[in-house]
Amino acid sequence: MIIQTYEQNPQPRAIRTAVEVLRDGGLIVYPTDTIYGLGCDLHNKRALEKLYRIKGMDEKSPLSFISPDLSNVSQYAQVGNRAYRIMNKCLPGPFTFILPVMKEVNRYMLYKRKQIGIRVPDSNVCRMLTQELGNPVINTSVPLWGEKVLNSGDVIDEHFGRQIDLVFDIGVLVSEPSTIVDLSGDDFAITRQGKGQITL
Repeated sequence: MIIQTYEQNPQPRAIRTAVEVLRDGGLIVYPTDTIYGLGCDLHNKRALEKLYRIKGMDEKSPLSFISPDLSNVSQYAQVGNRAYRIMNKCLPGPFTFILPVMKEVNRYMLYKRKQIGIRVPDSNVCRMLTQELGNPVINTSVPLWGEKVLNSGDVIDEHFGRQIDLVFDIGVLVSEPSTIVDLSGDDFAITRQGKGQITL
């Protein structure tokens, strides 16, 4: 299913439809402030297994999740004062912050991990989606199709078809990944320079 929407003013009915798909264990594609993301409900292991299969990822591969804001991130990751100040300054925005994971999160993972990525995109679709769902969405980038960049909803839907249950289409997105900032240790570092600009 493909739903055309607008980033500035997503239709609430479309958001509710996507949330129903997530709660039923489905996978959805959605626009972020960087590239199209592929995600599932954090609380659904079966959906997470399907996500790994589509991406061709090992279950130990790193993951991030999307949250509507910083208010509940401490439920899922350990956020020190300095880390919080940096994140509060930069979010919402095109960043993935790596933080120590809370033990409770590993109940939902296929493989126990010590760290997890946190994203709060500057995207109305992402914000409304996670607010309506009531918990974070596990997030990864849409997989490449050989050398072809899948940067629009209709092309993604055409390629993956029934493997993905719902695709939000807002047109073509310039494929520039988020900047990854590791806040998990004493020395904070940029591990991938992407769209977001930050000075630590």
